[in-house]
Amino acid sequence: MAVRRGWTRQQLLVAYGLYCRLPFGRLHHRNPEIIQAAEAIGRTPSALAMKLGNIAHIDPAIASTGRAGLRNASAKDRALWEEMHDDWGRFAAESHQAMREAGAITRDAAAEEDEQERRGADRPAQTMARIGQNFFRAAVLSAYDERCCITGLSVASLLVASHIVPWKSCDSRDRVNPRNGLLLSSLHDKAFDAGLLTIDEALRVRVSPRLAVAGDPFFSLAIKNYDGRPIALPEKFEPEKRFLAYHNEHVFQA
Repeated sequence: MAVRRGWTRQQLLVAYGLYCRLPFGRLHHRNPEIIQAAEAIGRTPSALAMKLGNIAHIDPAIASTGRAGLRNASAKDRALWEEMHDDWGRFAAESHQAMREAGAITRDAAAEEDEQERRGADRPAQTMARIGQNFFRAAVLSAYDERCCITGLSVASLLVASHIVPWKSCDSRDRVNPRNGLLLSSLHDKAFDAGLLTIDEALRVRVSPRLAVAGDPFFSLAIKNYDGRPIALPEKFEPEKRFLAYHNEHVFQA
């Protein structure tokens, strides 16, 4: 009789890293990213896909939509879920390290990282910031299915994972928290950062009353037209109200 092997911490960190980076609809054993990662950590693609389903079952955002995932989450799974939410920065770094050590990162991505580290003057600080920023963008992109939550734009090169509470004002544990993020077009990201628009706690767009551009049809179409409209909700990592409240109070030009 085959003996079931327990999941190591490194394997779980790889699984959680994938969960944060992949849309729910791609958490299946035929996904090439899952196949590659499974081989790297010594698991079958089906086993890794099942583990991702177990993680989805823990995620209240997934459960609230009726997609319950699988129901075999272990105590280790739940403990790492809590650990991840307690300190996103540390989790992003540990998950990245686990994926790199296991060989779950593509050769091209690993080579690019090595080159960036060689060019960096302050390597440790720059590397940690880059890892966190890459994690944040990947997680926010996957949460919003790679579409701007205001306009629906899906051209990846024109999308920005925008911080709700600015990086410089945010606690280090939440700087890469995907619930402190929105996926916006480059235009709406600039307007959001400048406080010219915000998202209220009911998840509706609000345009600053100070921003009045008479006779500009593009402004009316691209900005003003969205005032009062609800954003497209992410399938996971919905914006936290405390972050939205901060932006409404300290950034938005009411």
